Amino acid sequence: MNKAKKTLSVENVAKAIFILCGAVAVFAVLSITVYMIARGAPALKEVGVPELLFGTEWKPTAADPSFGIAYIIASSIVGTAMSVLIGVPVGLLTAVFLAELAGKRTAGIVQPAVELLAAVPSVIYGLLGMMLLNPAIYKLEKMIFAGSTTHQFTGGADMLAAILVLAVMILPTIITVSTSSLKAVSDDLRAASLALGASRIQTIFRVVIPAARSGIMTGVVLGIGRAIGEAMAINMVAGGSVNLPLPFNSVRFLTTQLVSEMSYAEGTHRRVLFTVGLVLYIFIMAINLILMKMKTAGTDKEKAPVRKRKGETAHE
Repeated sequence: MNKAKKTLSVENVAKAIFILCGAVAVFAVLSITVYMIARGAPALKEVGVPELLFGTEWKPTAADPSFGIAYIIASSIVGTAMSVLIGVPVGLLTAVFLAELAGKRTAGIVQPAVELLAAVPSVIYGLLGMMLLNPAIYKLEKMIFAGSTTHQFTGGADMLAAILVLAVMILPTIITVSTSSLKAVSDDLRAASLALGASRIQTIFRVVIPAARSGIMTGVVLGIGRAIGEAMAINMVAGGSVNLPLPFNSVRFLTTQLVSEMSYAEGTHRRVLFTVGLVLYIFIMAINLILMKMKTAGTDKEKAPVRKRKGETAHE
């Protein structure tokens, strides 16, 4: 009797701790949301939504200041999207190799390398990008725009460099989460597919990957979150100018905008930077909600035929 009461008491304490942790998480998100809206909304009224969100000139310290962040928003969207388009296929195929094809010895070498890649600080990625990637891109830039009188040379610090650095930085997250998801797929599915005559590659791409879709989408969401939120490495390799997000243009992202100017900004300039932070926050939340909706829709679609067959069987 005492043992049962003791067990029940421990369970109640554990339940209370879990509820408290969940409440702290929800409170943290709500607090951040309220704070960003409270600090970022005033500049929208002060400067005006059309000028701020759709203006293309950023001159906060000029006699007649301009606070247009349209190019900065576009650079963040294009840079993130292109890095994901590069990083997700490479990361997924690497995860497939580790989970399905690599031997124990090979996986024992590649997996720790991926984990070490995740442990590399952002500033190191930025430093390597400055020393290795920027000079290589500058050589390519000089070849492409040789003799041009209108192109503004960037020394290789441009959008292309930022995309490549981000693509490498999101790889560890996508690979690690996707590998775990693929390994979690039941061997019965693989055996059934092979028994029906499918090849190993067909089984991987038509059975295993769809079964692990939920986990893979989680890895993609986390990778996108890192790409959007990265500041230091991008600040070091992208040039830092407010321009159209073209491959060989020096650009500035929303994150690097905050890093570059928050330390000395004041007045309207500072309030607008909080608005930039609010835009970044909304951007991240929107992408996460969209991907979570896609993930949920995919899961419901997979379950729907099963429910239908059960209903038909019960009816019969």
